[in-house]
Amino acid sequence: MANDRQPPPGEPSTGLLATFPNPQPLRDYGIRIRIPEFTCLCPKTGQPDFGTLLLEYYPDQACIELKALKLYVWSFRDQGTFHEAVTNRIVADLVAVLEPRFLRLTAHFNVRGGLFTSVSVEHRAPGWQPPLPVPPVVAEHPESG
Repeated sequence: MANDRQPPPGEPSTGLLATFPNPQPLRDYGIRIRIPEFTCLCPKTGQPDFGTLLLEYYPDQACIELKALKLYVWSFRDQGTFHEAVTNRIVADLVAVLEPRFLRLTAHFNVRGGLFTSVSVEHRAPGWQPPLPVPPVVAEHPESG
């Protein structure tokens, strides 16, 4: 039986990220990706930091390929970095590769020393305005009379 496991990549790099053409480039739509197993190292102690990343973006011409994103995120596993720095780094790399209309990354790091940390970073393409939200349709049940 073949071993499909891949070793973790080395240094984080935009070269690890791959895209595919947006199937609906004329439509504004959002994509959400939850990444529950993010790890990096505390730059002060070398201890592991664990977190969940929530990536939300409105693509323009390209969408992120999920396996490549997984390998890119995995590449931070042995990197000593502050939460604020790594969140901003990931946004900068994704924006460089995707050139999205909008991108937000929120990183929720697990407790360390009694403190939870959440970092949220946004990018908005010049001139892009989000679509107006449409309220949900609330239909009355015919028997509620």
